[in-house]
Amino acid sequence: MLKLWHRLFLVERPSIGLSFFRIFVALTTGLHVIPSFFNLADNYFATAYKELNASFFPIEFLKLVGQSPDSVVVLFVIIFCASWVCFLLGLASQVSCIVMTASCYYFYALNMAQIGTLSWDILLVTLFLMCLTPYHGDYFSVDALYTRHSEPYKRPRPYFIQRLLQLQIASTFFYTALYKVTAQGNWITGNPVYYLMNNPQPGVVKHFLFKDLLAGQPGMCYWIGIAIVVSEFSIGFCWFWERTRVSAIYLGFLFHIMLILTLDVPAIFFFLFPAQMLLFINSEHIIRWVDARRARNAKAPEAAVIFDGHCGFCRESLHKLKVMDLFDALEYIDFQTHPDLSALHPGLTKEMAKSRMYVITPDGQLYGGFYAFRRLSSMVPMMVPLLLVFYLPGAGMIGSAAYKWVAEHRYLLHRNKVCQGNECYRK
Repeated sequence: MLKLWHRLFLVERPSIGLSFFRIFVALTTGLHVIPSFFNLADNYFATAYKELNASFFPIEFLKLVGQSPDSVVVLFVIIFCASWVCFLLGLASQVSCIVMTASCYYFYALNMAQIGTLSWDILLVTLFLMCLTPYHGDYFSVDALYTRHSEPYKRPRPYFIQRLLQLQIASTFFYTALYKVTAQGNWITGNPVYYLMNNPQPGVVKHFLFKDLLAGQPGMCYWIGIAIVVSEFSIGFCWFWERTRVSAIYLGFLFHIMLILTLDVPAIFFFLFPAQMLLFINSEHIIRWVDARRARNAKAPEAAVIFDGHCGFCRESLHKLKVMDLFDALEYIDFQTHPDLSALHPGLTKEMAKSRMYVITPDGQLYGGFYAFRRLSSMVPMMVPLLLVFYLPGAGMIGSAAYKWVAEHRYLLHRNKVCQGNECYRK
């Protein structure tokens, strides 16, 4: 039993999957809570109509939260938004998760009418589990940039949080199916799919392509309902069995696509559950796939980065870039020690390399300064979200000016006393 317990919960594996999952937890939480802030007067202020969940919170806590003046509500809005951004970016990921979750409980206690749904209760369980560990900041995070671990995406961590999250989604599917066959008017003796096709409740069923066809086919609707129940009963077990895992994940994705196309479902079905299914993929298999990509790129890098090896700020920035360069797609060249820069590119000189960073692509294109940074953002997975900013109108002009200032003062930015007054740059 001890060996089984250790294998299921305590064995150490890389947490790269959990780091990826953190992003989707943050997106789901934001999509649930932030829209409720758009009208505070009707949702949370003293003027709002409120419903309280006395079965979830102690009465004393509900009374205390209910006495909150509007200024405290605004303060919690600010706290939530700040902690949510930090959690999304992976900045102090565990602390920001705890603060964000506490803020969620505050708004839930203040007025459950805005966010108090079944999907919200499921999300709170997920947030609680994420609060228990800092491992979701190991990669795809700002925290990862400051680690001294050479390959943080490989760092072994106890597996128990991933296992608990797996059990959570598997049990959610199982008990959803159990409810369908035990509740009054259940899916075995009744035909709820046919009923919904003919009597769609407002805000439940969308008008999808085959809705009118299904409305006239009670037999087909019944067997669709049975197939749904069977899938929900079995899919959780299939996720845990290696032979059926991949097929079950595909089935789970298909199941959620159909939900989104046919029903008005909360954001949790779109963002959280599909990403949670991916936690069943063995992280060691992911690492082997990443290592295979890195081995290929080591033979033929996608680009060369020309940097200043005499600059501590540049070396520190390069360390962060190497952490973000998950697939080892870049070759790093110190122009201070390279014998002939023109061999790398005929248009590149030492004087040019002193003033800014350059990127040389395999097809011979040369990018400098801000444009080199923007080019890197399309090659490095963790930098891809920056493309949304770097291609905004005017980004080239503002980005180039900002990069020029940083490049000219880079010898001061690493706090070397020898470089006071930018003497290092002048040399």
